[in-house]
Amino acid sequence: MKVVLLKDVKAQGKKGDIINVSDGYARNFLLPKGLAVEATSNALNDLKGQKESEAYRKETELANAKELAEKITGVTVELSAKAGDNGKLFGSITASDVADGLKMQHHVVIDKKKFNLADGIKHTGVTEVEVKIYPAISAKIKVNVTGTN
Repeated sequence: MKVVLLKDVKAQGKKGDIINVSDGYARNFLLPKGLAVEATSNALNDLKGQKESEAYRKETELANAKELAEKITGVTVELSAKAGDNGKLFGSITASDVADGLKMQHHVVIDKKKFNLADGIKHTGVTEVEVKIYPAISAKIKVNVTGTN
């Protein structure tokens, strides 16, 4: 019997796969537990529609990510923090600070987790920060930190 999996089934396949299983396995396990439906023309049509909508959604997300990357590439965020005479900050500028500065100065909202800033910025001056917008798309912004007493 051919079935369309509604959920991942161990040793059988992933959600959305069309698999061929024995009639007993399908009737006694997969169908009653809601793990699969029989592969009728309606079920196959629904599956095709779901795959198309998922592909469209991913394509739209990718286009939005590329647009955002172009928009913020080369942008400079100005931040100030307390610093000593040698330019070393008391504390550090974190990804959250950079995200807030980008939001306030350039009206672009990006989650702080997307900034590749391991230990923070601990000195004054201009620092390049990588922003990972989408798995394959990233942009670089400049953060200019000025010291105050």
